[in-house]
Amino acid sequence: MNIRFATPTDVPTVLRFIRDLADYEREADKVVATEELLQEALFATPPAAEALIAERDGQPIGMALFFHNFSTWTGWRGLYLEDLYVTPEARGTGAGTALLKRLA
Repeated sequence: MNIRFATPTDVPTVLRFIRDLADYEREADKVVATEELLQEALFATPPAAEALIAERDGQPIGMALFFHNFSTWTGWRGLYLEDLYVTPEARGTGAGTALLKRLA
């Protein structure tokens, strides 16, 4: 399994995973994100968010979409995991755990 940062060519896959997750949560009608909006959010300078892609045999099987935050009380940087998604056929293979370990 390979975990890597998303590239601009991954935007359609990221959007597909977002839609699949929303469908799983019975909220498919709530997704208004577009490839253009994701492209801008993930690859602006600085980016609003970032994404990791999990691959097996060169095929994307999951993602973690996250952004950085900061606590004024502690003075520490943090990370907020917005979405973690693994395709149904890849669940139970360790992809989710691998994504979380990479984030940690």
